[in-house]
Amino acid sequence: MTSSPNNDQSTKPYVAHPGVRIGHVHLKVANLERSIQFYSGILGLQIMQRMGDSAAFLSAGGYHHHIGLNTWESLGGDPPPSGATGLYHSAIVYPTRPALAEVLRRVLAAKIPLEGAADHGVSEAIYLRDPDDNGVELYWDRPRDFWPHDVKGNLAMYTRRLDLESLLSEPPPVAVPSTGPLDL
Repeated sequence: MTSSPNNDQSTKPYVAHPGVRIGHVHLKVANLERSIQFYSGILGLQIMQRMGDSAAFLSAGGYHHHIGLNTWESLGGDPPPSGATGLYHSAIVYPTRPALAEVLRRVLAAKIPLEGAADHGVSEAIYLRDPDDNGVELYWDRPRDFWPHDVKGNLAMYTRRLDLESLLSEPPPVAVPSTGPLDL
C-alpha cells in the first residue's frame, strides 16, 4: 500500500525530541582578549581551547565549549547597528540562586552596567551587554513545580521586578570538591 501525502503522519505537526538542547553560542567579536576577559575573567568560564589570537572556546564544567569567540570576520569591527536583525541575547543558566548571586556580585564589582533584572516566574534573570554589545542574560531556573500556570494549567510566565537586594543576600555557593578526572 502506498502512503498518501494526506495521511495522519504528514498532517501531525513535528515536535522536537524532549532531549534536544541548545549546545553552544559562537560569537564574532572585535577584540578576542577583551572578550576572554569578560567571559572568563568576570563570568568565570574556563578556556578549553585557544586558536592563537583569533579564537577561543570557553565552558563551565569541562564541556568542550558553551561559548565560542572568534575574530575571523570581525577583528576591530563595530557592533551591529540598532534596529538590525541578529542575536538578541545569549543566556547562561546557573544551577542555583546562590550561584546567580555570586556572578551578579562579580558583574557589579567589575562595574558592568545592568540593562535589567527580572523575575519571570520560571526564572530570575539579569541582563547586561558584553564588550561587543551582545546581549547576555544570566539566570537560574526555579524548579518546575514552582513555575506559574493559569487556571487551565498552561504555563503563565511574566516579567516582574527582580529584588536584587534579596538575590544579593544569598550566601556564596558551596564549593563542590573535585573528584578528579572521570576516567580514574
